[in-house]
Amino acid sequence: MYRYNDIDQQLVDDRVAQFRGQMARYLGGRLSEDDFRPLRLQNGLYVQRHAPMLRVAIPYGVLSSRQMRMLAHVARTYDRGYGHFTTRCNVQFNWIRLNEAPDILAALATVQMHAIQTSGNCIRNITCDAFAGVAADEVFDPRPYCEIARQWSTLAPEFMFLPRKFKIAFTGSMEDRAAIRFYDIGLRARVSDGGTRGFEVFVGGGMGRTPMLGQPVKDFLPGNELLNYFEAILRVYNRYGRRDNKYKARIKILVKDLTLAGFAREVDAEWAHLQGGPNTIPEQTISAMAAFFAPPAWRQAASVDADPGEAAVVDRSFARWVSRSVSAHRHPGLAIVTLSLKKTGVPPGDATALQMAAIADMAERFSCGEIRVTHEQNLVLPHVPRESLHELWSLATAHGLATPNIGLLTDVVCCPGGDFCSLANAKSIPIAEAIQQRFDDLDYLFDLGPLELNISGCVNSCGHHHIGHIGILGVDKNDEEWYQITLGGSEGRDSRIGRVIGPSFAAQDVPDVIEKIIGIYVDRRHDDETFSDTFVRIGLAPFKAGVYGARHGAAD
Repeated sequence: MYRYNDIDQQLVDDRVAQFRGQMARYLGGRLSEDDFRPLRLQNGLYVQRHAPMLRVAIPYGVLSSRQMRMLAHVARTYDRGYGHFTTRCNVQFNWIRLNEAPDILAALATVQMHAIQTSGNCIRNITCDAFAGVAADEVFDPRPYCEIARQWSTLAPEFMFLPRKFKIAFTGSMEDRAAIRFYDIGLRARVSDGGTRGFEVFVGGGMGRTPMLGQPVKDFLPGNELLNYFEAILRVYNRYGRRDNKYKARIKILVKDLTLAGFAREVDAEWAHLQGGPNTIPEQTISAMAAFFAPPAWRQAASVDADPGEAAVVDRSFARWVSRSVSAHRHPGLAIVTLSLKKTGVPPGDATALQMAAIADMAERFSCGEIRVTHEQNLVLPHVPRESLHELWSLATAHGLATPNIGLLTDVVCCPGGDFCSLANAKSIPIAEAIQQRFDDLDYLFDLGPLELNISGCVNSCGHHHIGHIGILGVDKNDEEWYQITLGGSEGRDSRIGRVIGPSFAAQDVPDVIEKIIGIYVDRRHDDETFSDTFVRIGLAPFKAGVYGARHGAAD
């Protein structure tokens, strides 16, 4: 994983000192609320419903054990004993005292962490496939390019005051595990016929109020031209993006207005001036950066004969966990393990300080001290010897991190919603818990198979409800909390935006509605057919008829 050099560390330390002075002037009454707002946002500090919230960046979702222990320290010392891992691979602390924010940022800086550009109209935290560098199906590891892009975009003046926030995601595999088509720029690794590494580029994706799929703007971009092409896109966005209406300011609206062909022409015209220029990435820079992400040497020698099969035969609970939480590693002696943050009764994505410390210990013991954050709000140990899986499972179980529901209905993706967020129309966490309680039967979950359910408390879609096979959106109906249901969303190679089934539902009705939707799927599915496959085959109408035919209490 990347390690700061002296310049990196100085930049972050200087930023903390600068913000400490800004905070002192604000608390002393020498800086107005309007003047302070952009300063705190640029340092990841929001004012939420009950208390300030601090959003900490986890670049491309990679954490060390040392950094995870620091997050545990922040949760224990400055918050209420937990943190919330988000769909954008950040971590949020929801109960921060405003005057202590500079102290938290100073502590984070000691382990090469920060909150820079986790808010504001700038290039936000760059995300990546959580299996990058270890996935068996990977074309090449995109993380060196993620880090190069992170350094280029951090505090770059030209990109600090864009028309609206801007998000970039990478995947190194043909299978998209980073939802790249729902980002302002999404990149998929490609290798040319001549062996050159590069990327297929998508532009104009996003969720929120106006969900859109990113469109392919460049079939193959050589890797060394990455920053030049990014700059060309951002110049076009800065020039033509709307600044008069924040609801029409995202680049997806610009791409729609110009058309993909028109937007591509504008970008290519800018790129013509930039191609081969100072931001062209030298091969030695790519090689030097790749060295930070080389596989841990002692893990490369892991036994290829190890197999958890014998333990799985005698322990059904362990076998279930292996089937849902263990993925293929590019090294046959290793495995990728996903730790579930979706135990029933716990807000999705939350981890206590005790759990964070335990995960740091498990990562050191089993995964070379490395942890990944997924956009589904779970955590990954990417380098686990297969012979150690049973031991790891036992420890994860003891800490409530081994629920075998990865990719199943109760692996709910959920924003903090109205319990915390001042923008939310409705609560998300109680709805997630009610659904988890209703379907807290592993036999039934395994029979249903892969089924993704996402919940957002408002149209900003922080819970990515648009891409859930079942999506739930909190809406305001005459100052009451109601919930709109979408079906058929999907991420990955066959990305789709979910379709609204009809009028919204009162909170108490939502679990019943989900149960009816599941019942229709079970009745209509073919053998070994997933929910998504069944929806594509039969369409929305049978679900709509099944839900509304016997439903009571929906708002019009």
